[in-house]
Amino acid sequence: MINILVLDEIGSEAKSHQQLDHIYDSVLMNEPPTHQAETGKLEDQINTPEELRIFEKVLVVGLGQLGLPVAKYLTERGFETYGYDINNTAMERAEKVASVRKVTNLSEIDVFIICVSTHRSEDMFSPQVDGLLSIVEEISREAKNGALVSIESTIPRGTSKKVFEMLNHRLHVVHVPHRWYALEEKEHGVNQIRVIGGVCDCCLNAIEFYGYPSDAIENVIMNSKEGSSNSIVLRSSTADNSSNDRARNSSLKSTKNLGIPLHPVSNIEIAEISKIAENAHRYLQIAFAEDLYLYSQANGINFAELREALNTKWNVNILEPRDGIGGHCLPKDTKMFLQSSHSPNKSKILSAAIEVDSAYSRYRQAKNIASKQRRGSRIL
Repeated sequence: MINILVLDEIGSEAKSHQQLDHIYDSVLMNEPPTHQAETGKLEDQINTPEELRIFEKVLVVGLGQLGLPVAKYLTERGFETYGYDINNTAMERAEKVASVRKVTNLSEIDVFIICVSTHRSEDMFSPQVDGLLSIVEEISREAKNGALVSIESTIPRGTSKKVFEMLNHRLHVVHVPHRWYALEEKEHGVNQIRVIGGVCDCCLNAIEFYGYPSDAIENVIMNSKEGSSNSIVLRSSTADNSSNDRARNSSLKSTKNLGIPLHPVSNIEIAEISKIAENAHRYLQIAFAEDLYLYSQANGINFAELREALNTKWNVNILEPRDGIGGHCLPKDTKMFLQSSHSPNKSKILSAAIEVDSAYSRYRQAKNIASKQRRGSRIL
């Protein structure tokens, strides 16, 4: 039986913490970690393809803003859903909202979905994967061969391969970065088209869990090399299948899947970069709107009217700057994108965007203070 407290204790032990810090640094620099375990051929350590298709017991690690909707979706799809979170309140909420069970034995889990935060506890705007690596350390000790580890958390380039090495090459590792958006959960929730990548081709075979027929992985890899599209049509577990599909499904030990549309990529680093690049691009869009607003204020231009005029062009979409770049995801992921680059010349446009956002925030703060002072003087 697993001592689940290990997940909390790993980060507090000085030796382990230093090791995790080194691994995190090596991830950002894309260097091999120093604690690599002895590994053999992957095919000698994982289970057979038939065993890999058993997806019944799923553990969601991290039951916060991202993990809770994932756990709820899993339960709705008929999976035996387990959960873990260091926050007892989050765990209790998941038990009530998503019928999640507490995990007691990691060796029984078929799929691990990691949804933990990847920012520093003392600074939510700075990336850090210590918590994720702590979980992987525990999984490496307890999990059965051939289980699937799916990372939905946002991670730096190179993290998935480091996780694969920490797991001694005996579990499958895929990265399926989330695109969940709280304000539009119905349209942009768990079930929307997602990018997916596997550390090895055999890891991609395990994505039948998401609803993608594993016998077409070879075409995915070929398409990627030839530059063809990889966006796919899923075989729903509830849809009518062709005779060939039914014959194939009848040979599987489990046909449960998430029914999520996917865009597979041949290199897992593309999946990793796709998420942080998406958010860096969004950061740029908002920063440009902020810059244009500051320009308008400095030059006596009506920003709202200017924006409306610009957006009449078919390929222009200027956003509203509003309160600036809020939340922690966009700033954190933009920094993650910059830190994980090997280029000697870091992105100048992103660095400039960060400066613009800071200037816009100072402008807003000064404006709010002045507004409060005016209201106060009227009251007096």
